[in-house]
Amino acid sequence: MLDDFIVRAIIAGIGIALVTGPLGCFVVWRRLSFFGDTLAHSALLGVLISITLDINVSLTIFVVASLVAILLLRLERTTNLAGDSLLGLISHSSLAIGLVILGFLSFIRFDVMGVLFGDILSVNSNDLLVIWIGGALILVVLSYIWKPLFASTVNYELAEAEGMKPERVNAIFTILLAALIAISIKMIGVLLITGLLIIPTAMARNLSDNPRQMVILSIIGGLLSVLIGLYASFEINTSSGPSIVVVALILFILSLMRIRKKNYE
Repeated sequence: MLDDFIVRAIIAGIGIALVTGPLGCFVVWRRLSFFGDTLAHSALLGVLISITLDINVSLTIFVVASLVAILLLRLERTTNLAGDSLLGLISHSSLAIGLVILGFLSFIRFDVMGVLFGDILSVNSNDLLVIWIGGALILVVLSYIWKPLFASTVNYELAEAEGMKPERVNAIFTILLAALIAISIKMIGVLLITGLLIIPTAMARNLSDNPRQMVILSIIGGLLSVLIGLYASFEINTSSGPSIVVVALILFILSLMRIRKKNYE
């Protein structure tokens, strides 16, 4: 029989993988990997604020990441800086502010490694509720905006001409990313969450022939990464978060064989 903490870890991992698959596809299609990193880095600031004010960590991360996302969208419209410059500015600034605040909290016991790299084995029943209820809400909202979001990804101007309000849809999508980071940070960590978003999706892109296949394969890749990564971490006594991402990387490398086979054909 599996121990309770292992069962909780598996359930949590499955819940996260079901959400990262579809969201990860849009992150790859829209070339937003650095944007995801920026929101993830802001999560450290959210964690520290929650500890300082003694409030719910997931809610604080969601609020902070959402504010960062809105700030980025605002700065893109009001400054002449390129998008990558703004992302770099906000990403490193939020991370630096979080580390400075951490220096003032030396009197508080704080697991920095757990926040940076995650600890899926420490999830409890309340965490599972947050992951599955939050994940379900994310998927419901994503399904509602799927058509205009996909249309604006393919052709922003055409989507705007069709009255799909791509700017509003893009804002909603960034909030969904913030929500994903908020519910998954304890499992995979600040520095690795973008990897779980992107790497299974990159694998799926190598293996798929259409967007629907890519979404399905991305979910499957995420599930395999979580399950095999957890098993590997138990067997060889490695950190669970990095193990999951390493398995995702191995699956991506294996997917390159199809690309190579196509080139030979």
